[in-house]
Amino acid sequence: MLAGGLCQDNHCTCRGETGDGGVGVPDNPERKRYELRLGSALELWLSIDKTTVLYKSPERAETCFYVDLPTGTHQVELRASNPDGVSAALQIHELGTKTKSWYDTFAFACGVPGVCSFEELEASKAQYANAKRHMFDRCGTTKVKAISWDHGKAPDQLHPSELLVRLTLDVYKFAAWKQHGDDTCGEGGGRRAPDDEPTPPPSDAKS
Repeated sequence: MLAGGLCQDNHCTCRGETGDGGVGVPDNPERKRYELRLGSALELWLSIDKTTVLYKSPERAETCFYVDLPTGTHQVELRASNPDGVSAALQIHELGTKTKSWYDTFAFACGVPGVCSFEELEASKAQYANAKRHMFDRCGTTKVKAISWDHGKAPDQLHPSELLVRLTLDVYKFAAWKQHGDDTCGEGGGRRAPDDEPTPPPSDAKS
């Protein structure tokens, strides 16, 4: 499941800052490469489509994984568990196969640093509700849907001891065609996309 030049023997090194960071693009043009970056002082588990489970140990404050996903929807679940309170951060970045630019597909953090609280979770809920077009990066081609979470008991009534974050990645077929941070992203392409969809490139124009 792990992919790219930075992954070997079920372990990946986090990318560099220049270009694709040494990750490389998929050989299969029907797939897109993603970075899944987990952060916490504790254990974390991340599953994709309920088949692939990625594990971050407490020995590493931050762990990166690189995977290739085909067009369509994919279920992602992040799980944290600790009787004294949880700490969890997840960043998902899409790599543009043509632009070699990284797009900020999704980000979640609660209790990093510290311990996750119900107050933080409520603030995150408001942030996601205001996301335009269900996209955190208008230059990318991945939409995030159905963001939700469940939490376990909270002995102090403030900090959950279990946390399960769920979301769906909707991976579009066409490749991103503008660099991350381009102010014109979402303003036009080959055709006008619906307000809740990524904007296709000019080559995808329909008469």
